Amino acid sequence: LGLLAWRALLLWRGSRPPPGALLFALALAVAAGVRLEFGHFFGREPGVAVLVLLLGLKLLETRAARDIRAGVLLCLFLQLALFFEDQSLPVAALVLTGTLLALGALVALADPDGSERERLRTAATLLAQGLPFMLVLFVLFPRIQGPLWGLPADAFSARTGLSETMRPGSISALGQSEEIALRAAFSGPPPPPAQRYWRGPVLGRFDGREWHADPATESASPAYVPQGERIDYLLTLEPHQRRWLLALEHPGAAQPHIRYTSDLRALAAEPLRARARFALGAYPQTPVGVEEAPAVLAAATALPADSNPRSRRLAAELAAGARDHAEILERVLGRLRALRLGYTLRPPLLGRHSADEFLFDTRRGFCEHFASAFAVLMRAAGVPTRIVTGYQGGELNPIDGHLVVRQSDAHAWAEIWLQGRGWLRVDPTALAAPERIDGGLAAALAGAGELPWMLRADMAWLRDLRHRWEAVANLWNQQVLGYNPERQRELLARLGLGAGRLAQTLGVLAGAAVLLFATLYAWSLRRSRTRDALAETWERFCTRMGERGLPRSPWQGPRDYAEALAARFPEHAAELREICTLYARLRFGPHAPERGLRILQNRIASLRLK
Repeated sequence: LGLLAWRALLLWRGSRPPPGALLFALALAVAAGVRLEFGHFFGREPGVAVLVLLLGLKLLETRAARDIRAGVLLCLFLQLALFFEDQSLPVAALVLTGTLLALGALVALADPDGSERERLRTAATLLAQGLPFMLVLFVLFPRIQGPLWGLPADAFSARTGLSETMRPGSISALGQSEEIALRAAFSGPPPPPAQRYWRGPVLGRFDGREWHADPATESASPAYVPQGERIDYLLTLEPHQRRWLLALEHPGAAQPHIRYTSDLRALAAEPLRARARFALGAYPQTPVGVEEAPAVLAAATALPADSNPRSRRLAAELAAGARDHAEILERVLGRLRALRLGYTLRPPLLGRHSADEFLFDTRRGFCEHFASAFAVLMRAAGVPTRIVTGYQGGELNPIDGHLVVRQSDAHAWAEIWLQGRGWLRVDPTALAAPERIDGGLAAALAGAGELPWMLRADMAWLRDLRHRWEAVANLWNQQVLGYNPERQRELLARLGLGAGRLAQTLGVLAGAAVLLFATLYAWSLRRSRTRDALAETWERFCTRMGERGLPRSPWQGPRDYAEALAARFPEHAAELREICTLYARLRFGPHAPERGLRILQNRIASLRLK
């Protein structure tokens, strides 16, 4: 910005560019600054920084047209560097606009007398002419796995907010975020909201305040057979730098690049550092873990000895005299319902005995408070219980039919194990806010003044606008950014271009391209010869006029020379102006047809000066 401001000041004052010695010193300072900032010159970030600073220096030293051309080329390259940071549709539109302006600058160099509108029209024509070639390259050029220049700069920064731990307040912090976590397109009608549980980390270890995932569950496979109705859907996950797939409960059979853990988490082969799509199936009615290992059940009842004493006493009271774990569940749910706990996006801070403080003191919390307190009570009563975090619900986009799940849909619930029935989902949040399960966060907190402004009921028109924009952005993500090697092979196969026929087709296209360029080259040579004949005709005309006493001065163009000739030979003014105007049109216009050259030659030959 400083270099650009310096250049603008020089133009405003009409001063000359800085001397070469000063520019060389600035270049050394730029190199030193990049070295100090990044520690090296190689890599994406230092490379882009060097190019940006070199562009500023180039603009500062601009003297001739060739300097402007070099600056425009640097601008074009730096616009591509924007995709290092972001590959969204707005960035693509920004790059397209910048390319149009850069081409307009090149057109202005070639046609300094043209208007701004004409220059932009010519630049737009050039872009439109290159569009078919670009589309052919996009479809046929061999794809690589991932973006062309690697991952965007934020590829390793977490976006999900979920982790393998859960503490009071860790999920409520996501309630204000409207970022998209995942999209799902169902082959049939989407499941009802009560079945939209997107399973993430399963937390089975508790230290008195925080819940942690058990690494041992990743090495085992699930012991269950999918049963009942199958829900097929296409899951599109935003990058979250983890292997979790956040699949709809409960997942189906394993796939080549997906595996399932013993606690029914779906894991990808690698962390998701770029947007990814998975074709999955879910079986909501499948019983899971009916024959669970005793060691797993014992671990699911463990509690620290010195944590949450009041919750322990309450659990012992509720478990006394119960016939089985199912009756304990009913008693615990009844007591939680009687406590009239409040659901809020801004829960009070809790101390060491978080379950005690939530149940007996504050009585206000978010989903993680309800799930944690419920799990503590159930474990203290001897019922195997674990926490599951992920997302619940989702909003159907009426424009493209995709179910959109946002960070504000982050949720925590519990699972208990019952003899003969296996692991069952229990969502204690529904006791205080049943609207959260059926209508999402907006329904649960309607009128509470805690919602993000985009989720409020009085912003329906803005939500509709967001739906339309997100549908367009999703189309860009799916069809352009998601055009990977697998999808390219599928498209070419549908076009009848398999591996063997693709090579033949590329050969034919290469031959056609060579023929096209040869034709254009021959046409340019012919046009050049026409231009040379036009120049000879004009020179003969000027020589003839010079012999009549009015030679053309070097500074005179066709228009000025026509006015001088008309003043010298007023009786032939119309003929002379017509000849000069026709020459200017043929010389400086976009085309110089041979027919126009013959007309000019005939007009000159028929001219009879007195």
